[in-house]
Amino acid sequence: MFERFTKDARDVVRGAVEYAEAAGVRSIGAEHLLLALLDREGSRASFALAALGVTEDRESLRQALAQARRRAGLTRADADALAGLGIDLTEIVSRVEEAHGTGALSGDRREGGGWSGRRTFEQDAKDVMEGALRAAVGRRDRRIGDEHLLLALTTRPGVPAEVLADHGVTHESLRRVLYGEGTAQAG
Repeated sequence: MFERFTKDARDVVRGAVEYAEAAGVRSIGAEHLLLALLDREGSRASFALAALGVTEDRESLRQALAQARRRAGLTRADADALAGLGIDLTEIVSRVEEAHGTGALSGDRREGGGWSGRRTFEQDAKDVMEGALRAAVGRRDRRIGDEHLLLALTTRPGVPAEVLADHGVTHESLRRVLYGEGTAQAG
């Protein structure tokens, strides 16, 4: 499937690998794909994010992803469900970090110099890439672009979609910006 990716989409995947490497984690997740998308300039995805007002707010997105990592990747819905059972996730994170250090639940901790082997893709990242393929095929696009990756991130439940939605980036708003279903259209 990678051969069907545009240069921009390939650069996103490479960027996601770099984010995983920098974090010292063994596998690439959907959040790494989003972080790499936030770095893009001059692509359809970057245009869409700019049109939706995210350009100035990228650091806020990064911080929201970092906070979710500290919660072991649990969404607010997950935290609310646990709270309904009487489990205070904030207290658990605090106690774990007190005992094991900041970020202990995130998987970002480097022990023994980090991971030096080949990184694999987590299921959520695989689902995003498959969703990007579906988005491209659905639009009859011959290639999978970074905009398809961004669209796929908004359709898959989880932290990246939650963080994007909190910043006004939804599947519907992206379709409106990317495909002219509103007033703006990506070039």
